[in-house]
Amino acid sequence: MSNSTAPAAPTDEPAPPGIASARPVRLGLRENWLQFSLLVVVNMAVGGLVGLERTTVPLIGSETFGLTSELAVFSFIIAFGLTKALTNLAAGALTARFRRKQLLVAGWLIGVPVPFVLAYAPSWSWIVAANVLLGLNQGLTWSMTVNMKIDLVGPARRGFATGLNEAAGYTAVGVTALLTGYLATAHGLRPIPELIGVVFVVAGLALALAVRDTAAHVALELAQHPKPLPAGEKNAGLRATFARTSWRDRSLRGASQAGLVNNLNDGLTWGVFPLLFTDHGLGIAAVGLIKGLYPILWGLGQIPTGHLADRIGRKPLIVTGMLVQSAGLLLALTLLDRPLLAGLLSPPSLSASAPPWSTRPSSPPSPTTPTPPGAPTPSAPTASGATSATPPEP
Repeated sequence: MSNSTAPAAPTDEPAPPGIASARPVRLGLRENWLQFSLLVVVNMAVGGLVGLERTTVPLIGSETFGLTSELAVFSFIIAFGLTKALTNLAAGALTARFRRKQLLVAGWLIGVPVPFVLAYAPSWSWIVAANVLLGLNQGLTWSMTVNMKIDLVGPARRGFATGLNEAAGYTAVGVTALLTGYLATAHGLRPIPELIGVVFVVAGLALALAVRDTAAHVALELAQHPKPLPAGEKNAGLRATFARTSWRDRSLRGASQAGLVNNLNDGLTWGVFPLLFTDHGLGIAAVGLIKGLYPILWGLGQIPTGHLADRIGRKPLIVTGMLVQSAGLLLALTLLDRPLLAGLLSPPSLSASAPPWSTRPSSPPSPTTPTPPGAPTPSAPTASGATSATPPEP
C-alpha cells in the first residue's frame, strides 16, 4: 500500500517565515515516517497507561475498599471522563499558545504519579484523584499525538493517520487490560498489575522529549492551502464554536452526538463488565481477556476504517458502527447465562462501532509563531483540538 498518495508539499520547500527549521519541511507520511513512527509508539504508551484500569480498578473498588454503591464504584470513571472532556476542550485553545511538544511533555509529567497512586492508594478517594490526573494526561497526550501526526501527513491522509494513531493507542489499551488480568490472578489486584504503568510513563516521557515539534508543518500547510473562514466564524470564541459543533451545523452535530454515545457505551463497558462478569462466575483472568479483546479489536479496526474514511467519507462508517454497537450490547445481555461466551462474542460488535471520529479536522490548529504571509488567520479551536477553518463534509 502506498503511504503517500496525496499531493504533498514540494520536497525541498523551506520552512515558512517565522518558523525556524534546520532541514526542509515536507508534508506526507513517507516524508516524515521516522517522526510519525515515534508518535505511534508514544500513543501506545498513552493507551497502555489508561489500560491499567480496564480490568482491575472496578474490582479494587468493590473487593479491596468494600464499595457497595455502583455510583461510588463508577466515580473514578466520572472523574476521568469529566476531566478528559474539559482537557480536550482546553487543548484546542492551548495549541494557539503553546507548541504541541510542550503540551505532550506536560501531559506525561502530569501522568507520572498515576501508576503509583493506583498501586498504593490507602482509600478510594485517592483512586478518584488519580483519575483526575489520568484525565489530564490522556486529554493532552492523546490529543497532541493525533494532532502531530495529522500535521506531518498533510490534508489528504488524515483519516489514515488518525486510524494508525487510534490503532496504536487502543491496541495498547487491550494488551494492557489483558496483561493486568493475568497479573491480578497471579499476584492480586494490587500493586503488581498497576506498576507496569511505570514502564509506560518512562517510555512515553522519554519519547515525547525526543520527538520534534510540528509547528513548521502546520505553518507550511496554512501557507499552501489558504481558505476563507465560513461567514461569521472568523475569530469565533468558545461559545460560538460550541454552538456550531453542538447544534447549528448538522454534520458536526451528528458527529458530536455519535461520539458522545460511543464514549458513553465505552464507559459503561469499562465500569460494568468487570463487575457483571465476576458476579456471573468468571475469574479475573477471564475478565481481563474480555476487557482486552474489546479494545484490541477496536484498535486493529482503526487502520482499515481510517483508510476507508479517506475514500468513502465518515458518515457511512459512523452509521453502520452505531447499529453494530447496539447489536453487541444486546448480545452481551442475551447470553449472560453463558458469561464467557457473552464476553467473547460481544467485543467484536462493540469494537466495530468505533470508526476514527476525528479523521478529518477541517484545518490544522495554529502554530505558536506568527501566521505566515498569505496564510489565513486560524479560527478558534473546537473541543476536539481542531479548528473550523473550512466547512465539514456533509
